[in-house]
Amino acid sequence: MRVNNMEIKSAEFVISNTDVKRCPEGNIPEYAFTGRSNVGKSSLINMLTNKKGLALTSQRPGKTQLINHFIIDQEWYLVDLPGYGYAQRGKEGKEKIRHIIEDYILEREQLTNLFVLLDCRHAPQKIDLEFMEWLGENDIPFSIIFTKTDKVGKGRLQENLKVYQSKLLETWEELPPIFVSSAEKKEGKEAILSYIEDINLRLASS
Repeated sequence: MRVNNMEIKSAEFVISNTDVKRCPEGNIPEYAFTGRSNVGKSSLINMLTNKKGLALTSQRPGKTQLINHFIIDQEWYLVDLPGYGYAQRGKEGKEKIRHIIEDYILEREQLTNLFVLLDCRHAPQKIDLEFMEWLGENDIPFSIIFTKTDKVGKGRLQENLKVYQSKLLETWEELPPIFVSSAEKKEGKEAILSYIEDINLRLASS
């Protein structure tokens, strides 16, 4: 696995929309990112791409309400999906966002891997566990990225991860790939990009 040279050279915004049918044509692999509102998704995307304002970060949760496509090194798409479960959206708003996310995940054949972001500081949340279970039921390939690892000490982080893994193993036979990251400290970047590159190389040679 080539880790040392994992660096994105170009990341360009392509299109935003709410309708999966209007997503870019072609069969370039897509790696999508989602998670609960305010999990640090935009900061992580900006850190991975080395572009500070690529994904809009906000102190206010629920900022991303569209499917955003970014072309990476002209080779693959990074897809910024809306965050789910933002309470202040109201029932109708939450339903609308849920449909956007679910339609993309279920209908987008180019989706190669979905990264589910979880805040490492919190105990396993029902909404996240149910969402991952739904992904499993629908055979959606996904990985977990624990965010904001700079906000807890190493011991506490290991403890939280262990608790989460035990919880997942109650319903899963095996765990999906798990990454830890800090946008603040640029941690996790090489591991995540190496993982994407490995999948792309496998796809290219198959």
